[in-house]
Amino acid sequence: MGIDTGRVLFSSGALAYPQTAAWSLKAQRAVLLAILVISDGLTLGLAFLMSFWFRFDLRWTVAPDVVPNPDFYPTLALILIPIWILVFRAFNLYNPHLILGGVGEYARVFHACTTGTMLVIVATFVEPRFIVSRFWVIFTWILSSLLIIVTRFCWRRAVYAIRGRGYLLIPAVIVGTNQEAQALAADLANWRASGIRVVGFVAGANGSQDGAPLGGPLLGSVDSIDSVKDLLQQNEVEELIVAVTAVSREQLMAICEAVNPLRGVHLQLSSGLYELLTTGVTVRTLGTVPLVTVNKIRLEPQQLFVKTVLEYSLAIVLLIALLPMMAVIALLIKLTSPGPILHRRRVLGVSGRPFDAFKFRTMRVDGDRIIAQNPDLLRELKENHKLKNDPRVTKVGAWLRKYSLDELPQLFNVLLGQMSLVGPRMITTEEVEKYGQHRMNLLTVKPGITGLWQVSGRSDLSYRQRVRLDMYYIRNYSIWLDLQILLVQTLPAVVKRRGAY
Repeated sequence: MGIDTGRVLFSSGALAYPQTAAWSLKAQRAVLLAILVISDGLTLGLAFLMSFWFRFDLRWTVAPDVVPNPDFYPTLALILIPIWILVFRAFNLYNPHLILGGVGEYARVFHACTTGTMLVIVATFVEPRFIVSRFWVIFTWILSSLLIIVTRFCWRRAVYAIRGRGYLLIPAVIVGTNQEAQALAADLANWRASGIRVVGFVAGANGSQDGAPLGGPLLGSVDSIDSVKDLLQQNEVEELIVAVTAVSREQLMAICEAVNPLRGVHLQLSSGLYELLTTGVTVRTLGTVPLVTVNKIRLEPQQLFVKTVLEYSLAIVLLIALLPMMAVIALLIKLTSPGPILHRRRVLGVSGRPFDAFKFRTMRVDGDRIIAQNPDLLRELKENHKLKNDPRVTKVGAWLRKYSLDELPQLFNVLLGQMSLVGPRMITTEEVEKYGQHRMNLLTVKPGITGLWQVSGRSDLSYRQRVRLDMYYIRNYSIWLDLQILLVQTLPAVVKRRGAY
């Protein structure tokens, strides 16, 4: 039953992987962690050096009357770097299962740098003779956080490319062959982001399968649990992912009992409601009974407050800066085609509440008549809610769409509390059914002016791909993901104009 992890295991269906690297995964991780430690140490040194330069060379300070000894800071930096590296380790910034895998890492970097800074502040209270520039401390905190986040982002992109050559992929086996198991495998097939190599499937209850091709080898059955244990150990599988709807209660208990003693094997259980639980869950214990509570929203109240303040502030600043451009656009629309300047699109917001999303009008007012005369275009519009070559679009409208300028009036929707700067696609009532079971989670967050689907190809993506990107965003909904999309990915996507029509 052993499988050769030194070759391409399979490439059919939804799963296709590069050839596995010759190095062991343990050796690959050791090299990566060594690189990260060295990178973090050098980056912290740069942050300390820049803070020193600002304070003592440029003489920026909040207390001019206090003149600390500048000769002390190089020694202080050499002491702090290994201490901060240990703090990073405590915040799981060198945990191979958590590093470079998501925007949550940026939050851990910020908290780790904050903790390191607090250690310096506490030391000044404990030892009165330890005097350090407050400006240096503040800038060290800010710069260390920003620079470490930037370097981790760069390493994350580098690791994605490295995974394309077969390195740093964690072998995983999925228990189950039903629809849920295949959906899990399809989402994990993005091995550059997940870091998972699904090496095969183990059949669940009675070896049943839904009939769809698995896209990978069937390695055995949970009815023979000892064979499954041998499979995991022989092939150094680290992740055993169980689709709980594919196994009986007795089989699940047997799997847990057999796998728990195995060192290095992590047992992961799906929720059984894979399509529904996009907002996260909380485990609560009532009496002695553990219960899973489905969160209505993913963000904690304090995170939601920060996101709201940030979005309102950015929307106001952007509106003030862009008002002259918006006035010129409005004038061009009015002069080049008859009809209103703004188009109101009726869409659904949080909890399915309808509202009018504002856009600069990019189409002719007689657009419905034009489409009605062309059955092929009408069918394409019904299927994709987009037309690649839309005869209704005006010349000014085509230019606005190319650079996404038609969406600028949606900043007013943000100020009205109806939209976010970053979020899933806005959808109409007619589109809800296309989201199937995902629709209840799509409407738990505000639609966004920009989002994952906009920065990942926009209209070049299929409708199913857009749905999956929206669900990924909601599952990973965080301030850090919003900042990455808004500040790092949106501008390049607009400049490249890929999928803009």
